[in-house]
Amino acid sequence: MPVEITWWGHATCTVEDSGTRVLTDPLFARRLAHLRRRRGALPPAEASVADVVLVSHLHADHLHLPSLVRLAPGTRLLVPHGALQAVPGLRKLNHLHLTEVRPGDETAVGKLVVRTVPALHDGRRLPFGRQRSPALGYVIDGEARTYFAGDTGLFDDMAKEVGDVDVALLPVGGWGPYLGHGHLDAGRAAEALARLGPGSAVPVHYGTYWPIGMDGVRPHEFHAPGDEFVRLAAARAPEVAVHLLGHGESVRPGTSWGSDRTGEGPEDRTR
Repeated sequence: MPVEITWWGHATCTVEDSGTRVLTDPLFARRLAHLRRRRGALPPAEASVADVVLVSHLHADHLHLPSLVRLAPGTRLLVPHGALQAVPGLRKLNHLHLTEVRPGDETAVGKLVVRTVPALHDGRRLPFGRQRSPALGYVIDGEARTYFAGDTGLFDDMAKEVGDVDVALLPVGGWGPYLGHGHLDAGRAAEALARLGPGSAVPVHYGTYWPIGMDGVRPHEFHAPGDEFVRLAAARAPEVAVHLLGHGESVRPGTSWGSDRTGEGPEDRTR
């Protein structure tokens, strides 16, 4: 069966490959500090079902403890090296099998091998974290090779570190009107796509959360990144099939749209 990708919003995706469910950066909150979910229903209970969960870095919108609490007992959890020291609340998640990983590590899960790769991003637990912890990406190797970039900027060795991949899940925006260092916007994500050369790509990390009271501040940074990425990717990497998903929608890259598409229909996905 081909790989199937479901985007639940922000950086939260389910990757199903070789009978194994992989969940990335689970965030199941309607509100997080000064952020609120502006688009898409909260992910359903099935979204928290996974064999392994990948956490890319320690920021609270990627390592969200209340969302991790919802995971079933026995779920494997991969977090960046140093996370247990930087985020003491992780030690209370004794229902999970937690492993700290570094770039270059490989973890077998069912028929999959999850390879940890570097990312260019501030990996500390902000705003108070002093403990250094790397930001990571992951390559899920099964029937397909799927790259989950987490949060990252462009870096010189990106293509070398990631290697050959079939599908790339790339961040194309953020949760506020401005993106700082260590992020991809639609243009930089299109450049990453050109460097990586996968067969398919799914844009993530945009159009979900926004600061409370700032709906009118640079709203195009909330609405536009997905469509901009599609347009720019067509120019920079025309050989790559880009799948623009609505919240809760699924795709089987390399095939036609999956038959079990859920969530928003096309009329809800206008930008």
